[in-house]
Amino acid sequence: MNANDPVQMLIDAGAIPSNPFDEHSRYRNAEIALLPAPPAGPVAPAQRPPLAYLRRRFIAQPSEIALAAYALVQDAERPDLLAARTLGEPLAWWRLADANGVLDPAALTATAGARVAVPVLTG
Repeated sequence: MNANDPVQMLIDAGAIPSNPFDEHSRYRNAEIALLPAPPAGPVAPAQRPPLAYLRRRFIAQPSEIALAAYALVQDAERPDLLAARTLGEPLAWWRLADANGVLDPAALTATAGARVAVPVLTG
């Protein structure tokens, strides 16, 4: 990284957050990596900056996630409402999805009365 990069200098000074994700985001602790730009040539006439991307987020098996309780899905409840009711944070719906081994968050609340595992919140 260029020591004279003004954006990096602002990040280092605390004027710009070093992590672009909300504290409740599932990507909060994901590592940001850089894909090197291809060298200049006939396809890429000018040198381009590297491309930032997020490294893969590995999800623990539901059996490895500590549970705080179980909750019953209410009629017409959405994943964010379920998370707000059980975890106190609507943006934490992904924690419920991880603890229940579902890829589609709508599957959490598709059936009223279904039992949903509620994980212990950690950092």
